[in-house]
Order: sequence, then structure tokens, then C-alpha cells
Amino acid sequence: MAKKALKTKSQGPTEIAILLYHDYQPSAVYGLMDLFEIANRFVAEHLPQEKRFIRISHWKVKGAKKPEMECVLDTHPDLGPSKPSFILIPPSLNRLISPDAASPFAEWVLKHHKSGVSVCSVCSGAFVLGETGLLNGRNATTHWLFKDEFTNRFPKVDLQIEKLVIDDGDILTAGGLMAWIDLGLKLVDRLFGSTVMVQTARFMLVDPPGREQRFYSNFAPQLHHGDEQIVKVQHWLQGTGAQGATLRLMADKAGMEERTFIRRFKKATSLNPTEYCQQVRVAKAREMLEFTNKNIEEISWKVGYEDSSAFRKVFHKVIGLTPGEYRSKFSVISR
Repeated sequence: MAKKALKTKSQGPTEIAILLYHDYQPSAVYGLMDLFEIANRFVAEHLPQEKRFIRISHWKVKGAKKPEMECVLDTHPDLGPSKPSFILIPPSLNRLISPDAASPFAEWVLKHHKSGVSVCSVCSGAFVLGETGLLNGRNATTHWLFKDEFTNRFPKVDLQIEKLVIDDGDILTAGGLMAWIDLGLKLVDRLFGSTVMVQTARFMLVDPPGREQRFYSNFAPQLHHGDEQIVKVQHWLQGTGAQGATLRLMADKAGMEERTFIRRFKKATSLNPTEYCQQVRVAKAREMLEFTNKNIEEISWKVGYEDSSAFRKVFHKVIGLTPGEYRSKFSVISR
């Protein structure tokens, strides 16, 4: 049987420039290089007569008084100087980059973005991208653990923390530490089409893009907001699993009128009381789905939902998976 023609989306080599700022995560950088090399091999297999491949360059800052960007690695130096089509900012395993440290990288990114280069970030790499101002008024994501810090530093960005990858055309952002895999596959899909992307994912034994960060993030209640009456209610909700937590009862616990309580609760926690209770209940349900063999109906009842269909709807709304799908992915109990 003749092979189906492979549809590709790029002509000739495409350069992806990776920024090596202080404390970048080496495993992500070299993992991406491996992923792109695997994709290159599949393209060469399907289209041996065409010179389509990904070229990687690494860039660092040199100099202190007048910092400049310097290319320190090029996978295809024989091709001579070129202009990158994508700039990729990897994650960091250590502290978040400061505005001063990010400045030379941000200036370089801005200069290239103005000339048509697309920009990508992974996890805490979004803090470098945020310093460019390019994310203002746009959708972006980063690691869920950095939600508050990112929002404080870049309040004009529409942070969608539940998303693992946001492809906004000329800007792509990815969430967690390992989201470089999803971002890398997104770029392969864009450059070479879904056939090469799926083959690359299969070779690496990873899922194609489509996951969401909320599958993995844990509910972390904000307790350091300074409103002691609201903290009192939050402690009560955590202790009871939010079972039987009506608006009237919560307001009484806080010693407030309902309207005042709703306003202050939302200001302190960034969630309204109903949403907060859903998060608490779903967190309890996730634990039972992961570590017990209780059926969905029993779990639904134990976390405060008499109607299991209502529980399923709330769980899917919060997590993005049904309870059954979540158990299939994350249960540690052999069945």
C-alpha cells in the first residue's frame, strides 16, 4: 500500500532559539532538543527529498555593564547565521527570575517579536515573558503554584491557570515543569502537521497535547489575607469538608450579614462561597478516588452530595474530567 502523503506546514529549516537564563532547567532544554530531533527524523523519513527540520540555538547574556545576547550553541552551524522563527523560554527549578535579571532577555525577545518571531514559555519562564509586556491583555498560563506571584507582578495578564498550554498564535505559554513536552509537541504539530506530532509522541510514550493543568493541581486555600473572620470560616470548612455549609450558616460563623459575607469572602479568597465549597468537596473526592475503591455514589454522598449526578457535574466543572476518568488516570489502588 502506498504511503499517504505527509502534509507539512514549513519550508526549509526552522530555528528555535532557547534562552538560557540563570537557574534554567537543563532537563527541559535537553528534553526539548531530543523531542525536536525525534521529529526531525520522522520528517526525514517521510520527506527525504526535502530539507525540512528544526534547528536549535541556545542564547545567554554576556557582559555586565552592557549585557548582550550571545549564541552559545547551534545544532547546524554550517548553515551560517539565521533569524529564529520561535524563541522558547524554559522553566526553572529554583527561584523565580527577578525583573532586573529578566531585563536583557525581555529586550531581546521584544526586538525579535516585533520582526515577526513567535515566543513561547514553559512554567516559570512566563515570568521572563511577562517582563516584555507582550502578555498584557492576553491569555497566558504558568505553573499553578505561581498563580498569586504572577498575578501580583503582571496584573494586566488574563491568567488562565487551569490550562496546561495556551496557543495564542504568536505567543504560546505552558504551565507545569513537564509541560515542555506538550509545548514541544504543539510546535511540531504547527511546523510539520499531526502525523509527525503523533509519531513523535508515540515514540516518546507520552500523550499528545490535550491535558489540562487542573487535572494535577491541588486546591490550596488562601489563608494569609488578613481577614480573621473569613479565616475562621475557612478553617471550619476544611475541618468539616464543607458538608452542610449553607450560605446562612457560613455567614453566621463569620458573624456577618449574608451580603457582607459574600463580598468579604470573595475579596479574601478570590472565590465566592459556593465555588469555595465545591473546591473543598472535590479535593476530598479526589483523595478517595485515588486511594480507595469506594464507588462514585458512595464518594458523592461522603463529600456532601446526595445527588450523584450533581456531584459528577461539579467534579467535571472543577477538574475537567469525570470522576471515572480521574480514577482511571490517578488511582493508586490496583483493580
